[in-house]
Amino acid sequence: MSNPMMNRAINQGAQAGRNQPVMSDQELNNLFNQPAAENRNAGPQVADRAMTYDDVMMKTGVLFAILLAGAVVGWFVPMLALPAALIALVLGLVNAFKKEPSKALIIGYAAFEGVFLGGISGMFEATFPGIVVQAVLATLSVFGVMLALFKFKGVRYGSKMMKFMMIAVGGYAIFSIINFFFAMFTGSGGARSVEISLFGMTFPLGVIIGIVATVLAAMTLIMDFQMIEEGVKHKIPEKYSWMCAFSLMVTLVWLYIEILRLISYFRD
Repeated sequence: MSNPMMNRAINQGAQAGRNQPVMSDQELNNLFNQPAAENRNAGPQVADRAMTYDDVMMKTGVLFAILLAGAVVGWFVPMLALPAALIALVLGLVNAFKKEPSKALIIGYAAFEGVFLGGISGMFEATFPGIVVQAVLATLSVFGVMLALFKFKGVRYGSKMMKFMMIAVGGYAIFSIINFFFAMFTGSGGARSVEISLFGMTFPLGVIIGIVATVLAAMTLIMDFQMIEEGVKHKIPEKYSWMCAFSLMVTLVWLYIEILRLISYFRD
């Protein structure tokens, strides 16, 4: 769900840079001939500085600090997980469709998503002791592998692969939302609780869905890295670093949740 936002950030950021007013030679001469006090108030506004990798890293660190603070609350008060999830879902959709990044909304999403994450992590930990540490280490390992593939192996996606990934991620997001509400209102585990038989063995459909979703989330990290790279390359305004950090956070949270659920199937 993150990468369409990243694409829009690059397109809008690049367009914003191209739309900055250009002063003619006569206007420049008139500006320099004015007194200093007048110069400060004259001419077009200076464009935002270009986004850098450090901007994205700093914003990502801030969001994850807020996410972890919310997770502590959710861990000790798990009853807040469901309302926090619904609020985070709304904020996530609002952020996804906003034309301009909103720092307040993105921070709000990180806080409520953290409460939800802490709540469900506590529930899984109570049932499967040690599973949270396993899921965190696995998530960090996958992140490190994908970053190494991107940085040192030069793994990049072409336009066709980008479109395929966007369709796949969007389709899975719709499935997850429908399945979530179906499970909530029916009291069942949704599609993941369905058991199927294959080669004489019976196992939960959730295992297959979990494996596919984990691979899809891992592949989405490459898209995030590539979009951030393109954003820095095209010198989009610094404010879009909030959207880039938000996109990366969404992907990592998704990856963690899928790994957490996948491990639980094998632990069970």
